[in-house]
Amino acid sequence: MKFRNLLFLVLILPLVGVCQQISYTEPEREDGRTLDFEIIGKVGGNFLVYKNIRNHNAVSVYDNNMDLKERVELDFMPDKTLNADFISFPDFAYIIYQYQKRNHLHCMAAKIDGSGKKIGEPLELDTTQISTFADNKIYNLAYSEDKQKIMIFKIQKKNEKINFKTLLFNSQLQLQFTSRMQMPYDDRKDVFSDFYVDNDGTFIFAKSVKGGSRELVSKLILFTKASLSDKFNENVIPLNKSYLDEVTVKVDNVNKRYLLNSFYYNQKRGNIDGLYSAIWDKQADKLLVQNMAEFSDTMKREAKAEGGIKFAYNDFFIRNVTLKKDGGFIVSAEDFNTQSRSNPWNRMDYLYSYPYLSSYDYYLYSRSYYGYYYRPGNTSSSTRFYYNNIVIMNVDKAGKLDWTNVIHKDQYDDGDDNFLSYQIINAGGELHFLFNELERRNQLIADQSIAPDGKLTRNPTLKSLDKGYQFMPRFAKQVSSKQIIVPCLYRNYICFAKIEY
Repeated sequence: MKFRNLLFLVLILPLVGVCQQISYTEPEREDGRTLDFEIIGKVGGNFLVYKNIRNHNAVSVYDNNMDLKERVELDFMPDKTLNADFISFPDFAYIIYQYQKRNHLHCMAAKIDGSGKKIGEPLELDTTQISTFADNKIYNLAYSEDKQKIMIFKIQKKNEKINFKTLLFNSQLQLQFTSRMQMPYDDRKDVFSDFYVDNDGTFIFAKSVKGGSRELVSKLILFTKASLSDKFNENVIPLNKSYLDEVTVKVDNVNKRYLLNSFYYNQKRGNIDGLYSAIWDKQADKLLVQNMAEFSDTMKREAKAEGGIKFAYNDFFIRNVTLKKDGGFIVSAEDFNTQSRSNPWNRMDYLYSYPYLSSYDYYLYSRSYYGYYYRPGNTSSSTRFYYNNIVIMNVDKAGKLDWTNVIHKDQYDDGDDNFLSYQIINAGGELHFLFNELERRNQLIADQSIAPDGKLTRNPTLKSLDKGYQFMPRFAKQVSSKQIIVPCLYRNYICFAKIEY
């Protein structure tokens, strides 16, 4: 019997040893800490990463071992390209970019293959004439989960109104429909959520209305626009005398639903009391579920051990909503705050008053966006960032809070928060939460996974982390069911690691 057990261990040890394989890119001379980058994805069997340094655009092409095959110069993009977005497919990717020439903005699309090479000529999607002092970043991208519907939309504010223009394309970038719409907008009171397109081409977002610039949300409106319609459907969702925090929207294409989540308050100047969830049924065109799940004292103690329990959730922010096939979903929230000698921490300032955003910038209306890489010098060294516990909440298809769990972590850094927070990897049967953890003065990537029943498992820290690489997990991107690409810092160079389960 002992021999059989020993033989079994010998047979499975090789499997355990390869369950997490990490491959690193070699530092490229141009890729210093001031590099702007975006992980495009896995295209044609290669891994593509967009890089921009001093208005110079390129795509690095890596093979399965993360060895550099080629760095392709994107010479079709002007030096003063304002921004670039990407949509990856199995065999090609689109680059959606905009640039200004004199007083005209041009929104363009280029197609590249798995080797980073241009396919055909760039296509002009739209142009806009602007005045000398107008903002020049007005085009934004949204696409459906199946990537068959692609929408370019622009938002411009004029005379207390927001002007929308939407252009809906198919996956071949053939224009399907153009619409123009307008709605009132008050900078002090109105906040837009993220913008989405579902698999049918419907345009979706929420508008939250506050009593004032530093007050809570007292009115919630869900806007939808069918693919071939030129008007918004405006659906007011009653809040029953409660108040909301930042509202997040999620599209459930499988069950034809739109999910809205937020933390709620029972008093205008109170503390966070629980989780607000609403489910809009697309086919019936009505509010299907609305629920306010109050946090118990036990949940509050578990979420944050320090301080009074009534303040426990006041520094938590919803980061992710993960869909389940049965119509339920998992909400993940993180404890976050900052400490600065010049500016005291204020939740309203964090949510609604980013100083570096322009008056026309999409992210002015999208406060859930926090995964932005801060190049050195973008933040003050006097600011300390704290990213602590993660609360995981399972909501069933009826909007009821089924179970909760907490991942305990304690992270802080001065000057920037690029190495803090976490990323979720969806492995199908469980969700993996990856984040940096300090152990004996060494940074290791912790991996904790949660099962569908809420059971939390602390997995071994990721191996092969002893080469001097500092990982930035929250900027990681899942590129296949078992592979993720994680940016990291090595001797002041930006590199990338592929983790394979």
